[in-house]
Amino acid sequence: MQFFSGFSLKNEEYLFTPYIKRSDFTVCGFSYGAIRALEYVQEALKQKKRVDTLQLFSPAFFQTKDEKFKRLQLMSYKKNKELYLENFINFCFEPYERKIVEFNSSDTIDELKRLLEYEWDLEALKKIIDAGVIIEVYLGFEDKIIDAEGAYSFFKQVTNVTSIKKANHFLQLS
Repeated sequence: MQFFSGFSLKNEEYLFTPYIKRSDFTVCGFSYGAIRALEYVQEALKQKKRVDTLQLFSPAFFQTKDEKFKRLQLMSYKKNKELYLENFINFCFEPYERKIVEFNSSDTIDELKRLLEYEWDLEALKKIIDAGVIIEVYLGFEDKIIDAEGAYSFFKQVTNVTSIKKANHFLQLS
């Protein structure tokens, strides 16, 4: 199993244990890691590698947000990276108790810009499904980070989406 972490994070996989399918042929990604997981699967399929399942946990979905929102995120990050990341993590856990997460200090403003500007592509997802890969999307509807309703509407066009009504960005219920 391959897991891709969210922006500025590492080792948060434990938070998704109830959902992860443990298999050599499963690829998972959380938030920004969902984008990286998708790209990993696309490359694996080009190389004729076996992938059975792609699991996307709270995929970074900002394509419904306006440019003002995206600029504000980038400006805040540039102004004070540590404060930005602290606030970001706190919002990820709202409205529930914060759990322990590790920061990956190697993520950059370019990666933040990339995740904010990323456009999910229905045709790319359909190609993966046509190759025999099952795509599972998990969303928390108390998510304070992404547009969970927009993501639900988008992803349900091509796959089943598990929406957890009272869950946050980390899919926690309490």
